[in-house]
Amino acid sequence: MKFTGKIDVPAPRAAVFAKLRDAHFFASCVDGVRDLVEIDGRHYTATLETRVAYIKFKFAVAVEVAEIDEPIRVVARVEGSPAGMVGRLTATSAANLEEAGGTTVVNYELDVALTGKLGSLGQPVLKSKAKEMERQFASRIQASFQDNSTGNAA
Repeated sequence: MKFTGKIDVPAPRAAVFAKLRDAHFFASCVDGVRDLVEIDGRHYTATLETRVAYIKFKFAVAVEVAEIDEPIRVVARVEGSPAGMVGRLTATSAANLEEAGGTTVVNYELDVALTGKLGSLGQPVLKSKAKEMERQFASRIQASFQDNSTGNAA
């Protein structure tokens, strides 16, 4: 499954890039991410818990920041397995940042592949869950910069 979109962020590109490169901030914007551990500046492990339709999933994931072109582009790869069942999650996420009159446009692309029980749920159910997570992520990033612009720390 492939998802693309854009997020308008009320902040300069360098500030947005710095936040997106902060793994703990990034993880706080993704619903269900827990127990983030930094292995080194480009490798992390975490737990992702989510509910899709009537099934609750808990994934042990490994994240690799595969490409960094500061402050323009960042690409990450995620791989994980759901606890207690056969299957696999693999995803590649790319974000391209463009300056736009005092704001930053984050153009993103997410390519997700699921196998096993999760993959058998069907595209409509999975796309609906991914769209929900996408909306939450965008609103959390935007809110963090709106809080900063009003003088409140995020």
